[in-house]
Amino acid sequence: LPPPQEHEKPPAIANGELRINGKGKKLRKPRTIYSSLQLQALNQRFQQTQYLALPERAELAAQLGLTQTQVKIWFQNKRSKYKKIMKQG
Repeated sequence: LPPPQEHEKPPAIANGELRINGKGKKLRKPRTIYSSLQLQALNQRFQQTQYLALPERAELAAQLGLTQTQVKIWFQNKRSKYKKIMKQG
């Protein structure tokens, strides 16, 4: 008889983060790699406005094949980077 195998559950996903077994270390999703076209569109939009309304974000995400969360976080990071650069002069 083969030894009894431990039953492995697929990793649970809690608030967007992969977890091994509901506890322990969080496995992060790999970081998004944006295509040059996506970056071009995001940067262009950022030059027009630093803040997107929900419908604008949904539309931009759909156009670029990204999730709304990816667009939201890109804008957050870009604003942060922009403020940092402006602070330096």
